[in-house]
Amino acid sequence: MTTSIFVSRPTSGDVVDLILEDHRLFEDLLRECRRTDRDRSASRQALAELLVAHAEAEETHVYPKLRRRDAITDHEAEHGEEEHADITEALLEFLEAKGTDTQKYDDALEKLSSVVAHHSVEEELTILNPARTEVSADVRAELGRQWALARNRLLDAGCASVAQVRALLEQAVVEGALAPAEAREQAEEITGAAKERAEEVLEEAKDG
Repeated sequence: MTTSIFVSRPTSGDVVDLILEDHRLFEDLLRECRRTDRDRSASRQALAELLVAHAEAEETHVYPKLRRRDAITDHEAEHGEEEHADITEALLEFLEAKGTDTQKYDDALEKLSSVVAHHSVEEELTILNPARTEVSADVRAELGRQWALARNRLLDAGCASVAQVRALLEQAVVEGALAPAEAREQAEEITGAAKERAEEVLEEAKDG
Protein backbone atom coordinates (compact mmCIF):
# COMPACT_ATOMS: atom_id res chain seq x y z
CA MET A 1 0.00 0.00 0.00
CA THR A 2 1.22 3.48 -0.77
CA THR A 3 0.02 6.65 0.90
CA SER A 4 -1.45 9.82 -0.56
CA ILE A 5 0.97 11.91 1.54
CA PHE A 6 4.17 12.58 -0.38
CA VAL A 7 7.43 11.91 1.41
CA SER A 8 10.52 13.52 -0.12
CA ARG A 9 12.97 11.32 -2.01
CA PRO A 10 16.47 12.81 -1.69
CA THR A 11 19.02 11.05 -3.87
CA SER A 12 22.28 12.43 -2.49
CA GLY A 13 23.81 14.14 0.51
CA ASP A 14 25.76 13.52 3.70
CA VAL A 15 24.22 10.42 5.29
CA VAL A 16 24.16 12.12 8.69
CA ASP A 17 22.19 15.08 7.38
CA LEU A 18 19.79 12.82 5.46
CA ILE A 19 19.05 10.70 8.51
CA LEU A 20 18.51 13.78 10.66
CA GLU A 21 16.03 15.11 8.08
CA ASP A 22 14.05 11.89 8.44
CA HIS A 23 14.12 12.21 12.22
CA ARG A 24 12.48 15.62 11.87
CA LEU A 25 10.00 14.16 9.40
CA PHE A 26 9.10 11.45 11.94
CA GLU A 27 8.15 14.23 14.36
CA ASP A 28 6.09 16.03 11.71
CA LEU A 29 4.17 12.90 10.76
CA LEU A 30 3.59 11.92 14.39
CA ARG A 31 2.12 15.38 14.92
CA GLU A 32 -0.12 14.91 11.87
CA CYS A 33 -1.30 11.58 13.30
CA ARG A 34 -2.42 13.40 16.46
CA ARG A 35 -4.41 16.11 14.69
CA THR A 36 -8.16 15.67 14.27
CA ASP A 37 -8.34 18.03 11.29
CA ARG A 38 -6.08 15.85 9.14
CA ASP A 39 -6.44 12.55 7.29
CA ARG A 40 -5.09 10.41 10.11
CA SER A 41 -5.20 7.21 8.05
CA ALA A 42 -2.97 8.74 5.36
CA SER A 43 -0.63 10.19 7.99
CA ARG A 44 -0.39 6.85 9.77
CA GLN A 45 0.49 5.02 6.55
CA ALA A 46 3.05 7.63 5.51
CA LEU A 47 4.70 7.42 8.93
CA ALA A 48 4.71 3.62 8.85
CA GLU A 49 6.33 3.45 5.42
CA LEU A 50 8.97 6.02 6.33
CA LEU A 51 9.86 4.26 9.59
CA VAL A 52 10.26 0.90 7.83
CA ALA A 53 12.17 2.21 4.81
CA HIS A 54 14.45 4.37 6.95
CA ALA A 55 15.38 1.56 9.34
CA GLU A 56 15.83 -1.12 6.68
CA ALA A 57 18.15 1.15 4.68
CA GLU A 58 20.17 1.95 7.81
CA GLU A 59 20.60 -1.70 8.76
CA THR A 60 21.58 -2.66 5.21
CA HIS A 61 23.93 0.17 4.28
CA VAL A 62 24.81 2.43 7.21
CA TYR A 63 25.36 0.40 10.37
CA PRO A 64 27.52 -2.33 8.76
CA LYS A 65 29.81 0.16 7.02
CA LEU A 66 30.22 2.36 10.07
CA ARG A 67 31.04 -0.75 12.07
CA ARG A 68 33.65 -1.93 9.55
CA ARG A 69 35.30 1.50 9.70
CA ASP A 70 35.34 1.34 13.52
CA ALA A 71 33.20 4.48 13.77
CA ILE A 72 30.75 2.51 15.91
CA THR A 73 31.09 -0.69 17.91
CA ASP A 74 29.29 -3.98 17.36
CA HIS A 75 27.26 -3.23 20.48
CA GLU A 76 26.14 0.17 19.20
CA ALA A 77 25.06 -1.29 15.86
CA GLU A 78 23.23 -4.17 17.54
CA HIS A 79 21.55 -1.79 19.97
CA GLY A 80 20.36 0.32 17.05
CA GLU A 81 18.85 -2.77 15.45
CA GLU A 82 17.18 -3.72 18.74
CA GLU A 83 15.60 -0.29 18.95
CA HIS A 84 14.39 -0.63 15.36
CA ALA A 85 12.71 -3.86 16.48
CA ASP A 86 11.07 -2.02 19.40
CA ILE A 87 9.74 0.53 16.91
CA THR A 88 8.46 -2.25 14.66
CA GLU A 89 6.58 -3.80 17.58
CA ALA A 90 4.98 -0.47 18.51
CA LEU A 91 4.25 0.27 14.85
CA LEU A 92 2.40 -3.02 14.38
CA GLU A 93 0.18 -2.21 17.36
CA PHE A 94 -0.48 1.24 15.89
CA LEU A 95 -1.36 -0.14 12.46
CA GLU A 96 -3.67 -2.75 13.97
CA ALA A 97 -5.68 -0.15 15.90
CA LYS A 98 -9.11 -0.07 14.26
CA GLY A 99 -10.15 3.38 13.12
CA THR A 100 -8.36 6.60 14.01
CA ASP A 101 -10.72 8.06 16.61
CA THR A 102 -10.43 5.45 19.34
CA GLN A 103 -8.57 5.28 22.64
CA LYS A 104 -6.63 2.31 21.29
CA TYR A 105 -5.36 4.47 18.41
CA ASP A 106 -4.34 7.25 20.82
CA ASP A 107 -2.61 4.83 23.20
CA ALA A 108 -0.73 3.09 20.39
CA LEU A 109 0.33 6.45 18.94
CA GLU A 110 1.63 7.59 22.33
CA LYS A 111 3.66 4.40 22.69
CA LEU A 112 5.07 4.67 19.17
CA SER A 113 5.95 8.34 19.70
CA SER A 114 7.90 7.42 22.81
CA VAL A 115 10.00 4.66 21.25
CA VAL A 116 10.71 6.68 18.09
CA ALA A 117 11.84 9.70 20.13
CA HIS A 118 14.04 7.51 22.33
CA HIS A 119 15.70 5.88 19.35
CA SER A 120 16.27 9.15 17.50
CA VAL A 121 18.08 10.63 20.50
CA GLU A 122 20.26 7.56 21.06
CA GLU A 123 21.09 7.20 17.38
CA GLU A 124 22.10 10.84 17.12
CA LEU A 125 24.35 10.52 20.17
CA THR A 126 25.95 7.10 19.64
CA ILE A 127 25.91 6.58 15.87
CA LEU A 128 25.56 9.86 13.99
CA ASN A 129 28.02 11.84 16.13
CA PRO A 130 30.81 9.26 15.61
CA ALA A 131 29.99 9.13 11.90
CA ARG A 132 30.57 12.89 11.70
CA THR A 133 34.00 12.74 13.30
CA GLU A 134 35.34 9.32 12.34
CA VAL A 135 34.23 9.04 8.70
CA SER A 136 35.35 11.29 5.85
CA ALA A 137 32.95 13.56 3.97
CA ASP A 138 33.40 11.49 0.80
CA VAL A 139 32.44 8.29 2.58
CA ARG A 140 29.47 9.96 4.24
CA ALA A 141 28.32 11.17 0.82
CA GLU A 142 28.59 7.67 -0.66
CA LEU A 143 26.73 6.21 2.32
CA GLY A 144 24.08 8.89 1.83
CA ARG A 145 23.63 7.90 -1.79
CA GLN A 146 23.33 4.21 -0.98
CA TRP A 147 21.00 4.78 1.96
CA ALA A 148 18.74 7.12 -0.01
CA LEU A 149 18.54 4.71 -2.94
CA ALA A 150 17.49 1.82 -0.69
CA ARG A 151 15.06 4.00 1.30
CA ASN A 152 13.42 5.43 -1.80
CA ARG A 153 13.06 2.02 -3.44
CA LEU A 154 11.18 0.72 -0.40
CA LEU A 155 8.97 3.80 -0.23
CA ASP A 156 8.10 3.51 -3.92
CA ALA A 157 7.19 -0.16 -3.52
CA GLY A 158 5.09 0.32 -0.39
CA CYS A 159 6.71 -1.38 2.57
CA ALA A 160 4.47 -1.15 5.64
CA SER A 161 1.32 -3.19 5.27
CA VAL A 162 0.27 -4.97 8.46
CA ALA A 163 1.52 -8.25 6.97
CA GLN A 164 4.89 -6.75 6.06
CA VAL A 165 5.40 -5.18 9.48
CA ARG A 166 4.37 -8.41 11.21
CA ALA A 167 6.91 -10.30 9.09
CA LEU A 168 9.63 -7.80 10.07
CA LEU A 169 8.74 -8.32 13.73
CA GLU A 170 8.96 -12.09 13.37
CA GLN A 171 12.31 -11.72 11.61
CA ALA A 172 13.61 -9.56 14.48
CA VAL A 173 12.71 -12.31 16.96
CA VAL A 174 14.45 -14.97 14.85
CA GLU A 175 17.57 -12.80 14.58
CA GLY A 176 17.63 -12.11 18.31
CA ALA A 177 16.96 -8.38 18.08
CA LEU A 178 13.71 -8.80 20.01
CA ALA A 179 12.60 -11.25 22.71
CA PRO A 180 9.74 -13.66 21.87
CA ALA A 181 6.19 -12.40 22.36
CA GLU A 182 5.63 -14.45 25.53
CA ALA A 183 8.67 -12.94 27.22
CA ARG A 184 7.69 -9.43 26.16
CA GLU A 185 4.16 -9.89 27.53
CA GLN A 186 5.53 -11.19 30.84
CA ALA A 187 7.94 -8.26 31.07
CA GLU A 188 5.09 -5.81 30.44
CA GLU A 189 3.03 -7.41 33.23
CA ILE A 190 5.97 -7.14 35.65
CA THR A 191 6.63 -3.53 34.63
CA GLY A 192 2.95 -2.65 35.02
CA ALA A 193 2.75 -4.20 38.48
CA ALA A 194 5.94 -2.44 39.57
CA LYS A 195 4.64 0.89 38.29
CA GLU A 196 1.37 0.48 40.19
CA ARG A 197 3.26 -0.36 43.38
CA ALA A 198 5.58 2.63 42.92
CA GLU A 199 2.57 4.93 42.54
CA GLU A 200 1.06 3.47 45.71
CA VAL A 201 4.28 4.14 47.62
CA LEU A 202 4.32 7.76 46.45
CA GLU A 203 0.69 8.31 47.41
CA GLU A 204 1.26 6.74 50.83
CA ALA A 205 4.25 9.05 51.33
CA LYS A 206 2.14 12.09 50.44
CA ASP A 207 -0.51 11.08 52.96
CA GLY A 208 2.15 10.96 55.62
